[in-house]
Amino acid sequence: MNIDVEAGQSADDTRRQVLYWRLLARVFDPEEQPSLETASVAIVDDLGLPTALLDPGVSVDNIVQRFPELATELADLMTPPATPDAADPADEAPAPGTPGDSAAAGETGAAGQADVPGGASEATAPDAAGLPGAAGEVGEVIPAAVEGGSLEKGGERVRRAALVSKLLLNVFCTGSGNVSAQQLAGWQQDAGWLKQALGEEGAAANGGVLSEVEGDLVKRMRLREVLADPKLASRLTPSMSLIEQLLRDKSNLSGVALANAKALIRRFVDEVAEVLRTQVQQTSAGTLDRSVPPKRVFRNLDLERTIWKNLTNWSPEDERLYVDRLFYRHTAKRTTPAKMIVVVDQSGSMVDSMVNCTILASIFAGLPKVDVHLIAYDTRAIDLTPWVHDPFEVLLRTNLGGGNDGPVAMEMARPKISDPANTVMVWISDFYEFDRSQPLLDGIQAVHRSGVKFIPVGSVNSSGTQIVNPWFRERFRNLGTPVISGHIRKLVGELKNFLA
Repeated sequence: MNIDVEAGQSADDTRRQVLYWRLLARVFDPEEQPSLETASVAIVDDLGLPTALLDPGVSVDNIVQRFPELATELADLMTPPATPDAADPADEAPAPGTPGDSAAAGETGAAGQADVPGGASEATAPDAAGLPGAAGEVGEVIPAAVEGGSLEKGGERVRRAALVSKLLLNVFCTGSGNVSAQQLAGWQQDAGWLKQALGEEGAAANGGVLSEVEGDLVKRMRLREVLADPKLASRLTPSMSLIEQLLRDKSNLSGVALANAKALIRRFVDEVAEVLRTQVQQTSAGTLDRSVPPKRVFRNLDLERTIWKNLTNWSPEDERLYVDRLFYRHTAKRTTPAKMIVVVDQSGSMVDSMVNCTILASIFAGLPKVDVHLIAYDTRAIDLTPWVHDPFEVLLRTNLGGGNDGPVAMEMARPKISDPANTVMVWISDFYEFDRSQPLLDGIQAVHRSGVKFIPVGSVNSSGTQIVNPWFRERFRNLGTPVISGHIRKLVGELKNFLA
């Protein structure tokens, strides 16, 4: 392999290019490229890093166990650096693919001049064999922030590139063929390191990409055989991709396999419920009820107000403030009985939102003076209200897949409305109703006009992926009820505001 070094391009930029080209070659081509492998080994060795970084078969956990000092470097490795206000704009790292940064061009396969292994002269990679989506997925996870900006010295940037390559290699170089429970667990651990390196915002932004890769691995598992063996099943770590596969296949499971599947679903539900319960508790709700006298206990003492109101009692001679009246904070909040009707599209494309919102409905059902009703639908509707307090039972009673018939669900939901002004209807769907679109919209408009708080919800998940019918999205906006899509915290906030 020959790399033409552009004018002004340093040796360190070239070494970073080699590492990233080697990364792309390993992800998109099962055969090793000898020239790239040799060059990468030399670079890693020169940096004083273990050559095991180049082996996708060696887990990140294994590397950190043998070289503990790397754990600190891997943490927040790919988060954007804090750039001083006085920094020269010319020093800022340009976006990937910008002609001004030849190194970035090599990393994203955009503008660098290189003889790509396999004879390709374009700096674009083919679709990844065995990986979901197109070749751009790896590039999406390498933002300009990966390089730490040009504030770092060249050698430090090469070292960073080597560590970044290891994380991306282990997560995206998944090979082909069957996947064992141990391999899936290992991938999940490596993906955890990548999420930690990306930081909270980066992990959320790239959650959809990682979910696709994990979903592909789950599909390649002989899941029924794994579930039938308690030892293998115990190695599985529940995730959204795994839960989706279990829900799809639950009718084909029995005996030990079904029991292990239920245990995994229950474990996942409990983990997600704990996170959502915390979010519900942290979101402010309710207005202070000043008609209720404040409880006169120390924790409610309003110290600042007490001092302010007693300033007239200040004695200059004694240099003391004499307090003749204490003031306390009002903590009682006014709560009004409310009805929440949650309608969930149980088609296969909505599994992430269905799981999250089903669990969320159970949490709100546990709040005082909140009457929660739950309806799931595809071409038929089913009332799941009797099990709304137990999301595990709700999920076991759903059937993923099939078409959509929203008007059928609306017919079941409307009789539940007794006090429109004190009712909120949450409708979770991608709203692809096809020939049933207009009848569903008519029903929604009628409910909205009656005074019901209508909240249309697209894909509410941890990754922020958005898939909503543009026709419905535009009409909901005109109706004054824009679709909520993105992180489930948005829906939590909307519901808490209504209940206030």
